[in-house]
Amino acid sequence: MRDGPGSRSQGKGLLWEALLVLAVGIGLSLAANWLSPQGLSLTADPFHGDTRPTLPLASTNALTNVVAMGTNTLSLAEQVAVRLKEKGLQVATSNEVLEVFRDPRYPHDLVVIVDARDEDNFKQGHIPGAVLFNHYYLEKHLPVLQLCQIAEKIVVYCSGGDCDDSEHAAVTLRETGVSKEKLWVYPGGMAEWSTNGLPVEIGDRRSGVLQGAKP
Repeated sequence: MRDGPGSRSQGKGLLWEALLVLAVGIGLSLAANWLSPQGLSLTADPFHGDTRPTLPLASTNALTNVVAMGTNTLSLAEQVAVRLKEKGLQVATSNEVLEVFRDPRYPHDLVVIVDARDEDNFKQGHIPGAVLFNHYYLEKHLPVLQLCQIAEKIVVYCSGGDCDDSEHAAVTLRETGVSKEKLWVYPGGMAEWSTNGLPVEIGDRRSGVLQGAKP
């Protein structure tokens, strides 16, 4: 049985009422969103500015450290040795320094051990018989320059580790005319010498006040 004109008219009326309710609902929702301080922006880029996900700083630093560890496998001592050789400086081991220390020419200044630290550190403890040479005050150490000119071998040290005073002092000696063939740098420095239990002289050079075992 077909619907009559009245049924079709009633159906259209219900459809328009539903559309009207939907439109009113959308309008009320938009108005509420606009009035609310927590409302969503309907035009803003959701990934614009600070809202875009980023890698935390700690994670970024950790990643950098991992990459650095993979590309830099040299120890600090090895890195210092490489740097010294790049500057044309010879590297002395602790055993080689000990040989110079025991050399019968050492007491006569024919072979010389040079302490490149400052005076305070020198007096607190140095390799026995070493001469103080602070390259920052070159004019105060002219006798040391003259001594190194005639010496047959010179070993320069400082505190050790990442201390580079011995490196700078050796370069200064070389620039003042000391032959590079007889010039050596001891990267282990005072730290390694003391750790090995070797004697340490307190106060001035050849003060006779010693600490540590006799080599």
